[in-house]
Amino acid sequence: MRAGRPNTETGSPNMPNAMQYRRTFLCWIVAALAVAPVVRAQTAASAAPAATAVERVTQDMRWLADDAREGRGVGTDGLEAAAQYIADAFAAAGLEPGGTDGFFQPFELNPQSPALAHTELGGEQVKNVVGILPGRGTLSREVVVLGAHYDHLGRGTRGYAMMSRDTAAANKIHNGADDNASGTTALLEIARILATRDADERRTFVFVALTAEELGTIGAIHYVGEPAQPLEQTTAMLNFDMVGRLRGDSLVVGGTGSSPQLSNALDTVNDAYGFVLLKQDDPWGNSDHAVFYGKELPVLHFYTNLHADYHTPSDDWDLINMDGVARIAAFASDLAWSIATGNEALDYVAVARPERVRGGDRASLGTMPDMVTPGEGMRIQGIRAGTAAEEAGLQTGDVILSIGEVKVKDVYGLQEALTTYKAGDTVTIVFMRDGERMETEATLK
Repeated sequence: MRAGRPNTETGSPNMPNAMQYRRTFLCWIVAALAVAPVVRAQTAASAAPAATAVERVTQDMRWLADDAREGRGVGTDGLEAAAQYIADAFAAAGLEPGGTDGFFQPFELNPQSPALAHTELGGEQVKNVVGILPGRGTLSREVVVLGAHYDHLGRGTRGYAMMSRDTAAANKIHNGADDNASGTTALLEIARILATRDADERRTFVFVALTAEELGTIGAIHYVGEPAQPLEQTTAMLNFDMVGRLRGDSLVVGGTGSSPQLSNALDTVNDAYGFVLLKQDDPWGNSDHAVFYGKELPVLHFYTNLHADYHTPSDDWDLINMDGVARIAAFASDLAWSIATGNEALDYVAVARPERVRGGDRASLGTMPDMVTPGEGMRIQGIRAGTAAEEAGLQTGDVILSIGEVKVKDVYGLQEALTTYKAGDTVTIVFMRDGERMETEATLK
């Protein structure tokens, strides 16, 4: 999960909603430790099949969060090895390759993209890992996407230094057991579970292990641009990011406001599990699901909350609640199955992004900047409902060139403009749309 880096519209850290904020504060004070069973460390090639869900979860977790993976940072052999491990697990589960190169969807990190402007990672080759479980019958053309990012912060260098919360941790391996070996492990277990089920009528499952999330959901942005199955046929996206620290029965599920059917579906499936579901309507969290939601798809984000080891070298496998990960994977499998086999379609709901804490008279436009596509100006990746951008008629794909008197050469120009003007100011926005220079008036909020 991405750190609370400065919000591109407010300059203040991205924070959870009020309930999650209070829970997060308590987590900094007390972090419950769930010690996993001790098993022998194994390589991907030598790992023997595990008999139970907890054993499988433990095996995957220990391998992905081992020091040998070098923190799964972009540019490391460890990230490459993790991609191969995931592809092998997909194949072993019986999934079909869904990438452009077998299970892999490789691409290059563009050094001109805003997300990489202050890193040494431009030009690196990365890959999403995509597996498909084909559907059956008349529902087979429709798709349920399940995703988790498998990258982390490496050694806290080469562009990751500002993301580590441990200022003394330079060049120390950040294993990212919870963030996000836990979500990746859950994704693998869900693939195994769903591959054993069958129905005459079922939607297709697409499993995506996403890369470069920590740099700005880059893998997710690449995937929605080149999806394995058409986005217009996608029913929902379920995201697993930091599901390794289950405490008691409390499970956070974000994005419930993105479709009116999702909350009831969660409750129905949960009758057999007994989780205390902490539902959050907001689908605009700091993880990959927000990219899918920006494409007007219903989403859910499974999450067990922050803790004191988040984005530090101490986020290790022995602090993971392995039973909890297995339990969440089983619960999510049943939920995904109910969505995939249900006759009722999920309706997308436009949800305005919750107000963030802002200093002084900082203004808000309501855009999600495209941090990947290079070029002059700031390209819009998404528009939030009920915002100044929506009211002004701006659209996804528009490239903002100026706001009022401020030239917008990149995302930093947007920040400058929203610091220069205050809420309530009406400004002229100059932008490009399909090669045509256009203007609109916007009243900032």
